[in-house]
Amino acid sequence: MKRILLIVVVILVVLLALPFVKFIGWSFQQKKPMNVILVDKTVPTLERLNHKSFNWVLTNERFVKKGSNSGYSYKKDYYGFIPTRPLREFGWTKNEYRLTDLKELPAGNDAVYFTDTYGVFSNDWYKGLNRSRRSRMIYGGLNNTDNLLIKEMKDNKKLVLLEYNVMDHPTTAYESFRLQERLGVSLSGWSGRYFSSLDSTDKEFPIWLTSMYRKSAKKPWHFSKAGIVLLTSRDVIVLEEGTHLSNPMPSIVTDEENSSKYGLVSQVAFNKWFEILDARENTVISKFKIETTAEGDTLLNQNNLSSSFPSVIKDPAEGLTYYFAGDFSNNDVPMWTARLKNVSSMKLFLYSDKSDDARRFFWLYYRPLISSIFNEHYAVTSAK
Repeated sequence: MKRILLIVVVILVVLLALPFVKFIGWSFQQKKPMNVILVDKTVPTLERLNHKSFNWVLTNERFVKKGSNSGYSYKKDYYGFIPTRPLREFGWTKNEYRLTDLKELPAGNDAVYFTDTYGVFSNDWYKGLNRSRRSRMIYGGLNNTDNLLIKEMKDNKKLVLLEYNVMDHPTTAYESFRLQERLGVSLSGWSGRYFSSLDSTDKEFPIWLTSMYRKSAKKPWHFSKAGIVLLTSRDVIVLEEGTHLSNPMPSIVTDEENSSKYGLVSQVAFNKWFEILDARENTVISKFKIETTAEGDTLLNQNNLSSSFPSVIKDPAEGLTYYFAGDFSNNDVPMWTARLKNVSSMKLFLYSDKSDDARRFFWLYYRPLISSIFNEHYAVTSAK
């Protein structure tokens, strides 16, 4: 009995000591001064999930602000929508740059990342409202000043990262066209998402999708299994497990060359929103893959769609502008783990071996991708 107790005590001591040792290791890592502009207009809660995981990477990799050598705060260091306390009063403010800042910002910063410009809508902000339809926008959309900042950063050969929906609703058609031309891409107008259940009675399922489907397809909503919903501003198509999909979960696949360069797994599940675009002359790093049946292929072909399309692209000239065609930065990762060196070695506590574990996307794809991009840029700029 005493022997078993001793073993348990030793295991507990090791488990408690390991995070401390990793924290000490992280503390002694060399800091990497790099000024980063972060833009997130979709912050309906204090959790700031649409950019929190990006800050996790900056912190873990020891990227700090030039001059002060202080780390980045996911609560304060961003432009966009800012909720204020107390939340019950629904107060908010915004942190924005102006046209007059567009000379100073590109000159004084090394990178810009637009993690989300979709914005905040009434149904998201004012709890208890009818969620059966899309609601009025409170704040959001890519505007002229944002577009000009992107141009100036590109012209100054700075690192530029943009993410899903920055060119779509509620961004105006004119600003979207300008940005598509600037990035050398073409939007198809289609976006989509995986749902673990297409049952409209599920409280997590957006009811407005069912009304859109009935209107566009002229059919009742009769889906209940897992599947993928694809939609434009007027059309909705549904790919259901078994009928249209052999595997309902979309995945991101990366070839051997890019897997090696960016430290990515060759395939990882992805369960968030994505969009379908034409990369044109851009370099494709990874692709989305939907595992369809013959019936699913027929449905996609009828709508001029394919089961494989770009997920990450970069410009072919300078290689400094990246576009992520999915909601990549929306990951609920515990911030305390960012201050642990080689934290991925604690895999047992971070994610499982199940292929459909949503946490795998951050640890096996997003984190190494962002780390590789920023470390490469830092190495180049610091050597000058």
